[in-house]
Amino acid sequence: MKIIQTIFCLTFMASSGFNQEKGESGNASVGNLSGKVFDASTNHSIEYANIVVFSQADSSMVTGGVTDSQGDFSLQIQKPGRFYVEVRFIGYETERFETQITPGNSDVDLGDILIHPSSVILENVVVQGDRSPVSYQIDKKIINPDQIQTVISGNASDVLANVPSVQVDIEGNVSLRGSQSFTVLIDGRPSVLNAQDALQQIAASSIERIEIITNPSAKYDAEGTAGIINIILKKGSNEGLNGIVNANAGMNESYGGDLLFNYQSSKIKTNLGFAYNKRFFPGDLEESNIQYLDSSISTVNSTGEIERGRINYEGRGGIDFLLGSADVLSFGARVGKREGQHFTNQDYLQTSSIEPEDFSYTGNSERSREGIYYSINSNYSHNFNPEGHQLLAELFFSSQESDELTTTSEFNQGAQISGKQTTETGPSTELRGKLDYSLPFNEFSKFEAGYQGEIDLSEENNKLFEFNPLSGEYEFQSLYSNINEYTESEHALYSLYADMIWELQIQAGLRAEYTYRDINVPTQSQSFNLKRMDYFPSFHTAYKLSSLSTVMASYSRRIERPGGWSLEPFDTWIDANNVRRGNPELQPEFIDSYETGLQSSFGEASISAEIYYRITHDKIEEVRAAIDENVTLTTFENVGSDYSLGAEMMLTFDPIKFWNVNLMGNFYNYRIEGVLYDEQFSNESFSWQTRFNNIFKLWSSTQVQFNINYNSPRVTAQGEWEGSINSDLSIRHEFIQNVLAATLQVRVLFGTRTREFTAEGINFSNYNKYTFDSPVLMLNLRYTFNNYKQKREKNGEEGGFDGGDDF
Repeated sequence: MKIIQTIFCLTFMASSGFNQEKGESGNASVGNLSGKVFDASTNHSIEYANIVVFSQADSSMVTGGVTDSQGDFSLQIQKPGRFYVEVRFIGYETERFETQITPGNSDVDLGDILIHPSSVILENVVVQGDRSPVSYQIDKKIINPDQIQTVISGNASDVLANVPSVQVDIEGNVSLRGSQSFTVLIDGRPSVLNAQDALQQIAASSIERIEIITNPSAKYDAEGTAGIINIILKKGSNEGLNGIVNANAGMNESYGGDLLFNYQSSKIKTNLGFAYNKRFFPGDLEESNIQYLDSSISTVNSTGEIERGRINYEGRGGIDFLLGSADVLSFGARVGKREGQHFTNQDYLQTSSIEPEDFSYTGNSERSREGIYYSINSNYSHNFNPEGHQLLAELFFSSQESDELTTTSEFNQGAQISGKQTTETGPSTELRGKLDYSLPFNEFSKFEAGYQGEIDLSEENNKLFEFNPLSGEYEFQSLYSNINEYTESEHALYSLYADMIWELQIQAGLRAEYTYRDINVPTQSQSFNLKRMDYFPSFHTAYKLSSLSTVMASYSRRIERPGGWSLEPFDTWIDANNVRRGNPELQPEFIDSYETGLQSSFGEASISAEIYYRITHDKIEEVRAAIDENVTLTTFENVGSDYSLGAEMMLTFDPIKFWNVNLMGNFYNYRIEGVLYDEQFSNESFSWQTRFNNIFKLWSSTQVQFNINYNSPRVTAQGEWEGSINSDLSIRHEFIQNVLAATLQVRVLFGTRTREFTAEGINFSNYNKYTFDSPVLMLNLRYTFNNYKQKREKNGEEGGFDGGDDF
């Protein structure tokens, strides 16, 4: 670890010294050229765009640089004169501007520069209607939620149900290329909540864009099997005060709303937002459990009703101070409360090979999980002039309370005969800090290096109470009540180099991470700890075949560290029939991921295709087994390896002028193999998902969307998920253009919202089916104020950026 730190420090000091010497020996700058680069089709900022300044007198190159993560650039000009500026990014048309630097006009702001994807905007072709909600950069897919109006009153997981690489089940749980192991970032920072909770907490109407990074570079935290989902929240971009208000209501007592206010001046930018959402989903369930024990075969079948839902409150705010042309200081905060609820009421029929009569009873289950969370962050950035290299620093702190209560009760002939009550309480906190340094050598090449450290602390207090029919009370059970103290710290160093050779854009990096983990169970006098160093290379490349086609390829190595329940070394009763036991000896999963893809266009259509291959080593799976009559134990094991080989495709075209089609598909072969209970096993399936999204622009103020999604069956180590189909319809009408709009949604149009799962083990088989009520109707109203598109004069041409449809 000390060796790596020494190398990093020497590299940092050497590069800083080199640039200091260069600055001292050069001429003093007379001017500054700045601006911000955006994708013209999505209004998203472009990172790593090349900015090249040439002299108009002899076309010699004067200086150059690249845009930062927000699309901004600032270049120092050493002498006055007339210049032309080229903005280049692979897969986009080159934009060119003319400007002049004089002693009286030394600071020139080119404003918001829109560059056009070469695969969408073609010479002599005017593209009509709405475009695809998905665009591509060298290392990520970018999703525009405003193009998916069928989910405007939903959450982030509803948005993701309509894009490539992602599957969402009936309960809103997201999988990224078949894996629920991924990292969720919010505005580039780790989420306070776990991945699934975070995606179901964030209102779709508050999201500016979603970045899906399936092969993250070494710059990113290596955690997450399938990659990273980065949620970028809306913020105003126009000067002055502006904002947006959403309100929605629908069936099953589901309603909510959110609002966002922004203020921006030449020296300060602020935003303040609030959101409330209540969503409940009633339905039916059916279960069948068979257990093969040494002396008997027992069966429990049940049917009943289920209702699950969430209630979320959240407030957020941020402020940016522009401390001159080179420094920005930012502060942000989020605070909220989440409540998750799950209710079931079932009729059970129990049979046994050693009991002469069947036994029937009624069972109820109530589960709630709630808690307050908050996070605060501070960011500082400094641009070293005139060389253009940059230093970024960030400090992030978060905390959350998580209190869970589960009560199960069984009744026979109206009298309660048994029941269990489990509680889980405890806080968790996280402190993160990072430092990033960026050094561009010229307009194409760039070196980056950085450090990231974090400390996670949590404590969980688990208690069990069992119903006593004699006393009629739930009585404390000390044998199944434990305290778990968890500490984990990680320290990482990374370096990254990007360059362009002819039309070949490359990016290569290496990340080293040191992990320390300690698990302490004072109630059982047990302690477990882990220390390890791991290395994570990454490589990305893109080649522009023509002005219409770009091919890309990448590789990254990832890690998935076990945590939470999977490490708790004791038995915890989930309900009356299920026990969970963690495994503190679990080893992390390691993932090797390979991708290659092509983006191209022909006529007015665009197409993208990707082939990916992913290997997971030391695969962690939930493993189930019957341990007593009508009692199933769930634990966690490193079972072996899994392999995914697949292809993703997306086709966007307009069959007729007012009809836009997005056809997406994901086809992959999945295989998992290893050793389970000292026996070799292997499961394999060919799975596929398709999405057929249609946008009909009937009039300038009215638009209709109709989407169909299908997920095929897929396997796990012990079971198989059945296929499912879903369809959504929405109608959006603008009463006042860019001010007041209403959207009527019909989710699950044809009543097909069903989830089925079958599992088999050495001494059990299980089947369950959930069918939620459908269709679901929701009405959303949106109001914006001071929603104008500010026009700027750019060398005699009009241009501007309004930050999206809402601002």
